[in-house]
Amino acid sequence: MLQTIHEFLLCSTPDRWVASALQHPEMLLIDHANCEKKAASTALNLMYRYVDDFELLNKMSKLAREELRHFEQVIAIMEKRGIPYRQETASRYAAELRKPVRTFEPARLIDTLIVGAIIEARSCERFEKLAPHLDDELQKFYLSLLKSEARHFQDYLGLARKAAGGADISDRITLFLERDKNLINAADDEFRFHSGLVDA
Repeated sequence: MLQTIHEFLLCSTPDRWVASALQHPEMLLIDHANCEKKAASTALNLMYRYVDDFELLNKMSKLAREELRHFEQVIAIMEKRGIPYRQETASRYAAELRKPVRTFEPARLIDTLIVGAIIEARSCERFEKLAPHLDDELQKFYLSLLKSEARHFQDYLGLARKAAGGADISDRITLFLERDKNLINAADDEFRFHSGLVDA
């Protein structure tokens, strides 16, 4: 599965971002918690908006539960380490990635699911890239997330193809993948889990 994700994404996370992550250990965990919470919210929103697809309802329900469990695991690590959980501004990554999402159906659903797949794929790739540089507890935790994040990527992409009804969506996938590549290689003002490149 990890090989599939590497082949799917157009580039790997730059080493410079990994260096920033290691310099901002508290923000890494705070924003990771925020990302898990947002991922659960996205899945729930899809369940409320698209009630006529049992496969989508089941997969998003499971995904939301898993993301909330990951959120609980992150805040438990934070509490253990004396890191307060606080509100922080989100990175521009997700909002910028979603800008080309079309506003009519089923195109809106297709694009939203593609974006979900890319976010899950990038998260999985970053967990894998970070893990070797972390302490034993965090390394074990981040490696434990790879399987579920990879499955979430597959679920989103499969649902996008199903929503397209057999139509070719490769051009839409490429469009959003190009945005992902540009965003993670661009300069950012603040470090976040999905930020681009930040000066130390």
